[in-house]
Amino acid sequence: MEIVTPKCLGKREARKQDRRAAILAIAKRHFMEQGYVGVSMSAIAAELGGSKGTLWSYFASKEELFDACVDEVTREYREQVMQLLVPSDNLQATLCAFIRSLLRKVTSREAIQLHRVIHAEVERSPEMGEIFFRRGPQRTRELLAAHLQDAMHKGQLRAADPLKAAFALTSLCMGSQQRAMLGHQFSDAEIEDETDYIVDLFLRAFAPEPGAA
Repeated sequence: MEIVTPKCLGKREARKQDRRAAILAIAKRHFMEQGYVGVSMSAIAAELGGSKGTLWSYFASKEELFDACVDEVTREYREQVMQLLVPSDNLQATLCAFIRSLLRKVTSREAIQLHRVIHAEVERSPEMGEIFFRRGPQRTRELLAAHLQDAMHKGQLRAADPLKAAFALTSLCMGSQQRAMLGHQFSDAEIEDETDYIVDLFLRAFAPEPGAA
């Protein structure tokens, strides 16, 4: 009877992770170049090499594979958001850092390319839009909402639904994304100006009630 040592188990797990990363790298390129509808699991399996069963053993469907691709694309930014949204006595500075990063993200070349692919195909594949929203904007808003709720408890903002407040704040950035999708390239100075305007507008709208503790 063969005894599997922890060292061998670790090597197998590493190979599995490498294989999964290779699948996602190929799949992301296919989705970006061909759109969701145009991508086939067979084509990805053919480029990956080996049997089709290998791909299916990692991802049971194209929807599941797309979900994993979006999760990987957005994971790094979610980690950045968590580092930025640290409770602080200087709420304005924290929100400025968050909005600055969000504007840079949503106007980046990668984000614009991904949004164009989604907008072009969401009518035919609504699940594509739902996956992206759940993995991207919704998670960002939930992280922001938790931070805003803490600020409301401290009296830094007036009491309100934190998710709606997060929606209001992030929505103020969408005008910049629209301009970027139409070809405008934002300079650092423009990002800073937009950041100051958005945060000032939000803080005025959600200022604590007069006399509130």
